Amino acid sequence: MTLKRFEEARTLLRKAMPVIRRTLGENDELTLNLRWGYAQSLYNAVDATLDNLSEAVETLADAERIARRVLGGTHPLSVNIESSLRLSREILCEAASEAV
Repeated sequence: MTLKRFEEARTLLRKAMPVIRRTLGENDELTLNLRWGYAQSLYNAVDATLDNLSEAVETLADAERIARRVLGGTHPLSVNIESSLRLSREILCEAASEAV
């Protein structure tokens, strides 16, 4: 995500995710990595909506559950997804409080 092309990443991953899931399965490490990247593209975007932020949190919560089960809680990907989940929840809470 260093190039900060979140809209392009989001568009590409939104199209690719169903194919990747069908081909590799939900439990594959690459699938989890791409879901993590997709969620980051949602919550890091400057124009992220509450729906985008909610989708990011849901995606990361599901990916974190799978990563812990498949890879273990200390695997670097599990740790990274968990960290992103905490951050995305904070961003969602901030955005929701500002919307009120």
